[in-house]
Amino acid sequence: MEKTKTPPRTNAAAKKAGKPKPRKKAPSVDNPGKVLKRSRYSKAETAEIFQRFHADNPEPEGELDYVNAYTLLVAVVLSAQATDVGVNRATKNLFQIADTPAKMVALGEDRVREEIRTIGLFKTKAKNVILLSEQLIRDHGGEVPEDREALEKLPGVGRKTANVVLNIFFGYPTIAVDTHLFRLSNRIGMAPGKTPLDVEKALEKVIPQEFSQHAHHWLILHGRYICKARKPECRRCVIYDLCRSPEREPFDSIPEVAAKTAAKVTRATG
Repeated sequence: MEKTKTPPRTNAAAKKAGKPKPRKKAPSVDNPGKVLKRSRYSKAETAEIFQRFHADNPEPEGELDYVNAYTLLVAVVLSAQATDVGVNRATKNLFQIADTPAKMVALGEDRVREEIRTIGLFKTKAKNVILLSEQLIRDHGGEVPEDREALEKLPGVGRKTANVVLNIFFGYPTIAVDTHLFRLSNRIGMAPGKTPLDVEKALEKVIPQEFSQHAHHWLILHGRYICKARKPECRRCVIYDLCRSPEREPFDSIPEVAAKTAAKVTRATG
């Protein structure tokens, strides 16, 4: 008996069959993708998320090394498009010899450039460090101003940098939206927005007041180490069972770290 021949696959069908489904790109500042109109979470769910973050890490800290407000400001300016580890390596010696605006200006742009040449955009950053140091001396008596508007007038300082300094050194409950926080807020749908400022304003509306001081640290660290851009580590996520991201990896049971953290919150809130 003659066998029925299977019709040959078209090129399109062959490509579709042999090609794995492409992974959806994580939201980024340059490519936020489709942005939700509102948060995916209720007020109670958002509070539970931050209770989990607090239970897991009660006193989160930034990862840049500094010795005073000025060196923190310089470190954050240098951290643009660079890792905190790389910045810390580059500033270890720099901050030992120049921890004030006057000392930095005396050091000179050429020497600053040599000290930080291992980080990205080091030429432009060295120039900005000298310029902002001169402006601090001229306009603020060599002190870092405790004011966002004044900070943003300094060369190389934008809203994110100003918010980091105001939060970490001066203790204001500001939200510094970096690439990790922007991606996380859009991916899980907590505070969606097309721009960093949109996300910042959305977070200000949904973050419970009692968690506002450390909120941006928790979110940045979570985006940096757990909810990573290429492959989120859902099994290590303390908010796994609360997460409404369509990218959440399915498991048969709640990961142990999430269950333990939820239990901590239950005991603490009684």
